[in-house]
Amino acid sequence: MASRTLSRVTKALLAPALALGATIGLASAPASAAVWNSCDQWGNTSLNGYTLYNNIWGSGAGSQCTWANSGTNWGVWADHPNTGGIKSYPNSKKVINKSIDSLRSLSSSYNVSVPSSGAYNSSYDVWDTDYDYEIMLWVNYNGPVGPIGTSQGSVSLGGHTWNVYKGSNGSNEVFSFLRTSDSNSGTVNILPILKWIKDTKRWMGNETIGDVQFGYEVTSSSGGLNFTTNNLTVSSS
Repeated sequence: MASRTLSRVTKALLAPALALGATIGLASAPASAAVWNSCDQWGNTSLNGYTLYNNIWGSGAGSQCTWANSGTNWGVWADHPNTGGIKSYPNSKKVINKSIDSLRSLSSSYNVSVPSSGAYNSSYDVWDTDYDYEIMLWVNYNGPVGPIGTSQGSVSLGGHTWNVYKGSNGSNEVFSFLRTSDSNSGTVNILPILKWIKDTKRWMGNETIGDVQFGYEVTSSSGGLNFTTNNLTVSSS
């Protein structure tokens, strides 16, 4: 798989005033967007305890719109050129703000509909509050995309088997877990993965987990492709 470059925190996620960013292209969101839609580069909203971001951060991007019926049912129409480099990471974020050791549970269920063409991954992006560590969980991927870093073997954790990669994007450490077979629905028990990184591999300490994001890292989607999150829930205790 081709190498890729990840953003610092998918760029806009650290900025407090995202909602009025520049509009990218003239595409419109689907009519099913009964509650919210945005084609703005940094368009965002909060629904049902989740924050949704259009988040077009990469260079050479085309048009993209995100729509939402709720915080857990949303989707993206994206028309990005067939060139290298990640163009966007439209996502839904749930804030956790608990240390790994204080968490008793952290899990998520997902159900998505994704295209058979294009270059992208459907992934969780888990961050500590200082944004020193990025834990990516790829549940499916298509086309010439690949993780940052070097292979660390495979492991079965959280209800899935993953190929693991470890690297750095220059700003933070990146631990990528790529599911060994594509899945469009399922449940990921995230806490055992965090404990494995912390206790078994000792790649990080007892970090406070800030954000659990789920979305689509889109490298190319020429002609316009739809990515639909039929349902997403993130729960913790």
